[in-house]
Amino acid sequence: MNTKFQRPDIFRPPSERNDYFLPLTRGCSNNTCGFCGSYGTKLQMRELDEVKKEIDALALYLKTGTILPDMPRIMYAVARQWDGKRVFLQDADALIYPFPKLKEVLQHLNEKLPFVQRVASYATPKDILIKDVDQLRELKELKLGILYVGIESGDDDILKHIQKGVDHAQMVEAGRIAKEAGITLSLTVILGLGGVEGSEKHTLETARILNEIDPEYAGALTLTLVPGTPLYDEWQRGEFHPIDPFQSLEELRLMVQNLDLSDCFFSSMHASNYLPIRGRLPGDKNKLLKQLESALSKRDPSTLRPEYLRGL
Repeated sequence: MNTKFQRPDIFRPPSERNDYFLPLTRGCSNNTCGFCGSYGTKLQMRELDEVKKEIDALALYLKTGTILPDMPRIMYAVARQWDGKRVFLQDADALIYPFPKLKEVLQHLNEKLPFVQRVASYATPKDILIKDVDQLRELKELKLGILYVGIESGDDDILKHIQKGVDHAQMVEAGRIAKEAGITLSLTVILGLGGVEGSEKHTLETARILNEIDPEYAGALTLTLVPGTPLYDEWQRGEFHPIDPFQSLEELRLMVQNLDLSDCFFSSMHASNYLPIRGRLPGDKNKLLKQLESALSKRDPSTLRPEYLRGL
């Protein structure tokens, strides 16, 4: 007997804040990452008929204002604030949804809501690797235009330690497949994931993997230790030594110094970071480095985001 699908909380990239959020899954297929709030979660797959029913209900609401009593209230709350342009597939890695079903979801979405301009999703590197280029091209033709992928680090030792489930080379291959299919990539990396001892290697290897994938967007987050995760427990036992705020800026500076990207919007605007910077590389590289040099030369804690305002 199937467990009733539980609609996930809305967790999305900042740039997708005006989307309609359509759940296909709940939780994450790769639930072993030792730093992540999804650690230990159980992946749930939503029934295809239920997804299509929501799309139908949304189309009816937009056309006539009709609210169906058997549909969740949250979908109508989201619909009232939706700009009608983009749809974000939930949850942590909706690309794990089986290809034939995912294709049918997108086909139905295009049929019922043809004005939608782009569909987006989180994806793990594994999600991309289990689909070939032709399959991703089909999804691209159905308006799946951007994937948000957590790279975290380019250091194989760290990737193994946090149980990412893929190595440096596999993530580069995943990036190649997505780009060959014409899908835009937005990659995230995590400052501080190597701790004090592994800081320099983590930073240099992470810059290297970003250069090799050469994404259209890249964002740096700063590690936030989450209770209940293995990395948090290591910290509690004194086995993991987190970097401090200015060491985080030093990592960010070293990363930017070593980035050689063809045309990428790079930022540290996420709420986990101590200092927000953003710019298009390579053109804005010197500007970003000057901002970081200024903060590091002053070392004034009041110029950084305070801990109580940091978050995931």
